[in-house]
Amino acid sequence: MIVREKIQSFESLTLIKEAAFSKNTLGRKIREEEDCIRTCYMLDRDRIIQSKSFRRLKHKTQVYIKTFGDHYRTRLTHTLEVSQVARNIGVGIGLNENLIEAIALGHDLGHVAFAHNGEEVLNEYLKGGFRHNEQSVRVVTRLENDGRGLNLTEEVINGILNHSGLGTTKDIITLEGIVVKFSDKMAYLNHDIDDSIRAGLLSEEQLPKDIVEVLGDNSTLRLDTLIKDFVKTSNDNINNGIKEVGLSKEINAAMIELREFMFKNIYLGDTLKVERNKAKFILEQLIKYFEENPEEMPEIYLTIAKKESLQRAVADYIAGMSDDYCLLLFNKIFVPKAIID
Repeated sequence: MIVREKIQSFESLTLIKEAAFSKNTLGRKIREEEDCIRTCYMLDRDRIIQSKSFRRLKHKTQVYIKTFGDHYRTRLTHTLEVSQVARNIGVGIGLNENLIEAIALGHDLGHVAFAHNGEEVLNEYLKGGFRHNEQSVRVVTRLENDGRGLNLTEEVINGILNHSGLGTTKDIITLEGIVVKFSDKMAYLNHDIDDSIRAGLLSEEQLPKDIVEVLGDNSTLRLDTLIKDFVKTSNDNINNGIKEVGLSKEINAAMIELREFMFKNIYLGDTLKVERNKAKFILEQLIKYFEENPEEMPEIYLTIAKKESLQRAVADYIAGMSDDYCLLLFNKIFVPKAIID
């Protein structure tokens, strides 16, 4: 028996029947020979980790706080924390940890530089709007690997596509995908509070008292409460024949209220308004420049311009940039250089 088959046999012994078994995958758009060691979801995870888009996450902002310190989260460390939370929940329920990890590691590949500010700019610019979850799918299906994509399984692509927001989960085809959707919020709410306190933009005392009473008075306690409640509620559902995973009503309501608080006071609040406007200005100038000078974009985007549209190509190019690269290009293009005779 080859190693992959041993792993698949282990899945049948350790996972609940509602889990996504790798041997039952819906497959890839382009059929491939199976790996002798890795299951399909393990292979997807490895392809995502080895991608250029994944590496660029280390220089993309999580919340737009200029991260002079080493301890603030970036989009990459956020991704790793989502994976950690989701895998812990998945193991607690008996779901496929490899599928969870692949979805979690790929969920934010399409995020723009400067966090929510970048997404707002591209959403206004691109006909039909811009959503980072859809861009993440575009990255793994259209942009990575010199335009060939990563040829991931349908389950991973579906989880990436539907991870965003706190709305319905009806379009998510696996319980593993639902776990990542919730874990994303659990992770960013807690670490963004931690970073905001570190930056002096927020204090624990400012958090709504009713939320603190339900979830806990520090980030560790809040995350612990959320994870344990999710596992307990989900296991109770499964044991009662209900194929649903999620939080209890009380804990879910508290998390939603905490999310609303963070959007009002940090993500979209007045505290970072000046910095957000600076970021938007940089992105708007780069968009205008590459629309007027498309020949300066890499070849893959010129191909997209011909096959789809120049607007789509510019949006793809801008979306892939890290904060540092945006600033570097802006300075190169628009900031005067010293002239030495």
